[in-house]
Amino acid sequence: RKMDYHLIGTPVPRSVLPANPARIVYSAAHVVADPFTDNAPSGRATIDWKKTLEFRRYLVGMGLGIAEAMDTAQRGMGLDWPGALDLIRRTKAELPDAMVVNGAGTDHLDPKDARSVDHVLAAYMEQVEAIQKVGARVILMASRALVRVASSAEDYKRVYREVLSACDEPVVLHWLGKDFDPALAGYWGTDDFNEALETVLSIIEENVSKVDGI
Repeated sequence: RKMDYHLIGTPVPRSVLPANPARIVYSAAHVVADPFTDNAPSGRATIDWKKTLEFRRYLVGMGLGIAEAMDTAQRGMGLDWPGALDLIRRTKAELPDAMVVNGAGTDHLDPKDARSVDHVLAAYMEQVEAIQKVGARVILMASRALVRVASSAEDYKRVYREVLSACDEPVVLHWLGKDFDPALAGYWGTDDFNEALETVLSIIEENVSKVDGI
């Protein structure tokens, strides 16, 4: 049977965060679902778009930016790529001037089906182009498919160089370790953190005008 739930506690006052913080804090906001409905044939709960967008307005009012379509409940464990793009479109329409960066990755390409670095590069480009067509900014997500096909740090440098060159505005780079996602073990072409760090720094240095942060 349907039950009502109520949160308790004291909300953080909106005045806590400065209007123009020196460091931007992005929230990987969840979507709000109605657990008492399902979206056949997937069997997943239907998204409550009104509450989902209301939550984003609240976060922006707190002085936070939004890392949209980034949460694992939205990418790889929940929404597919068309669903993530729908979320990106809706947030852009609702909050056109807010600090929002939007996840561009390769999750519509099953890593098992990735044939080459070029195949992964094309998948990245597809999502970047779709997000920019909405007029939205990009956060470049780590790719499970790239781990599968890359053979060296040079492959990563090439992919990021070409994807970043296609971005209209500086992007945020996304780096998750294997402890968060085992499928990303060996990202940047090595299991050694210091070697990986050097690769990342070289990518940023080479594309400094295209990188807004990491």
